[in-house]
Amino acid sequence: MKESTDQLLARAVDAIEAAEILLTNGKAEIAAGRAYYAMFYVAEALLNEKGFQFGKHGNVLAAYGQHFAKTKVLDPKYHRWLIAAFAQRQIGDYGIDPDIQSEVVVEMIRQAQEFLDTARRYLASL
Repeated sequence: MKESTDQLLARAVDAIEAAEILLTNGKAEIAAGRAYYAMFYVAEALLNEKGFQFGKHGNVLAAYGQHFAKTKVLDPKYHRWLIAAFAQRQIGDYGIDPDIQSEVVVEMIRQAQEFLDTARRYLASL
C-alpha cells in the first residue's frame, strides 16, 4: 500500500474518533462533518491507491462512484452513504439553523467505521 494511502486511512481513523468525542459533548452538527470526512478520506485513500487524486469533494464522490460503486468492486451502499454524509455535512456546516439528530450521527459514525474496515480489507487483498 502506498504511504499516502495509509496516511489517508489514518486521517479517517482520527475523524471517526473526533466525531465520537464531539457527539459525546453534544455537538452533533460538527460531529456529522467529521463522520463525513472519515468517509471522504476512505474514498480518497481507495482512489489514491489506483493513482487518482482530486481537489474537489464532488470529483472524489463521482470518481469513487465510477471506480468502485458502478463496477461493484465494493458494495454500492458505501457510495450512497458517502453522498448522504456529504449532504448532512452541508447542513451541519452551512445551515442557518442546523438540526442534525444525534441518532443520525451515531449511524454516520457506524457507517464510516464499516466503510473504513471494508476499505482496509480490500486494500490488504491487493
